[in-house]
Amino acid sequence: VASGHDMQREHRVLQALQGSYPNAPRPLLLCEDPSVIGATFYVMERRRGIILRKTLPRSLGVDAPMMRRMCESLIDELAALHAVDLQAAGLQDFGRPQGYVGRQVEGWIGRFDKAKTSDVPDIDRLGAWLRERMPADGEPTLVHNDFKFDNVMLDPADLTRIVAVLDWELCTVGDPLMDLGTTLGYWVQADDDPRWQAMAFGPTHAPGAMTRHELAQRYAERTGRDVSNMLYYYC
Repeated sequence: VASGHDMQREHRVLQALQGSYPNAPRPLLLCEDPSVIGATFYVMERRRGIILRKTLPRSLGVDAPMMRRMCESLIDELAALHAVDLQAAGLQDFGRPQGYVGRQVEGWIGRFDKAKTSDVPDIDRLGAWLRERMPADGEPTLVHNDFKFDNVMLDPADLTRIVAVLDWELCTVGDPLMDLGTTLGYWVQADDDPRWQAMAFGPTHAPGAMTRHELAQRYAERTGRDVSNMLYYYC
């Protein structure tokens, strides 16, 4: 999907966030001349830090209490991103917040229908469940749409401190609970099925890591938003 790798869009977001969201790296230039590398690209400042993947390197010395603090830092960062003043950043017209939840539901159902090679009744039932219970859109905020451990950079001197958020090409304005739902969708916890744990995007099932429920509760405490229907956004 071409819109999933829109470098002009990512450049615009990073440029707009300068001065209002310090963990957005500063873009230096945008090149739309395909003769240079074959595609539109941008160059941003270099940030230095650690990016976590599925397994924690032993050399980092992360114990259970530190892992929990790292999880708290991650969800607090998402809350901070959702607190960005869209008007001040000049992003009030970025995206189409009205009908955002419905477009996400129908879009993902449609992508599945186009990609499937055999019938999967559970997915068909899930699609019907989502359509029947679709909530109204919440107050719009900036949404990252791909917020997880391997898209943030940690301070090597303090792994509980995030020094950059990366991968902004899916960013838009919409319902923040959908953004939290995406983060929870990536989140594999220690009591999940081993087959699910094998697909983890980060060390979210390491000793001390928060559960999905704990993440949602922490987010609610930080933002004041009602997460009682969080199962819907997770699904």
